Amino acid sequence: MNWQPVLELDVNRQINAGSAEQLRAAIARGADLRIYSEFRHNEHIDTYSSDDELVRETMDMRVTYLIEARWCAGILTLRQPVELPHGFGPRPSLSLFLYNENGEQAIARPFLDGPPAVGEFGPALPGDHRAIPKYHELDNWDAATNAPSSNFIYDFDVIRYFVRDDWSLALHHAADGEVVSGSIDALADAFSQGAEVKIGIRGLCADLAAEPEQSLDHEVFVQTGSCYYYTRRKLFIAGSHPLVRVVPSVPLRYGSRCWDYAWLVLRTDGHLAKLVYDPYTLRPVRSNGNYEVRWFCR
Repeated sequence: MNWQPVLELDVNRQINAGSAEQLRAAIARGADLRIYSEFRHNEHIDTYSSDDELVRETMDMRVTYLIEARWCAGILTLRQPVELPHGFGPRPSLSLFLYNENGEQAIARPFLDGPPAVGEFGPALPGDHRAIPKYHELDNWDAATNAPSSNFIYDFDVIRYFVRDDWSLALHHAADGEVVSGSIDALADAFSQGAEVKIGIRGLCADLAAEPEQSLDHEVFVQTGSCYYYTRRKLFIAGSHPLVRVVPSVPLRYGSRCWDYAWLVLRTDGHLAKLVYDPYTLRPVRSNGNYEVRWFCR
């Protein structure tokens, strides 16, 4: 299936085409998300250059969020910083860009090039972005630590949200493994025919909230890599691709100590194992829980 545009924003983040409702509905069905943008080289990459060449960019949002069925966002999970048009940026890190449905953006950057920096947590002084008039920083966090983050708006000439909406729901189970719809047999049959598997996990990031029991209702979507099926037990197990967990909010934003980087192992009886890396220390933490999950196949 081809990628389809479902929402386009202009330079002022006003809707040119499509709608946020179309985007949310696709994300709720497990759709993949790519975001396209346009900018001028000397407005965004090198502001001291005379090169005003138009640059087009797309980014694959490997993790998507649906919050209270009224807001969605996507996050890059695998990108290293780049220095266009030459190659990589000066410091190895993960460039965990986040895009909301309204065009509001964010970046978190855990550094990977040495012993983690130790500094004060909390709000930091805004950066000096006078050379980039189209860049509007909203806030800045944990600047002296190993995992600084900020929320911002860049006035791209256009932002388009594309979806690949061809996943089929095979199984939906409650946190205790009770089947809500579909079946484990349908999931196992599709997997045995070579189908890809994607998951939507409800409430995955509630523990990051200051008061987890009051966390906003949310579902996090990510594709799986390795999958296993225990044929006698009828137990399906999957290991996820890496994902960024962020405390749910509208809009979705980074902040101080409210996000991390994780891998998951899920079972169709509701059990979920988390291997979480603290971005500030790069130390892993293991935990377990039970979650409501929707399993999609393609």
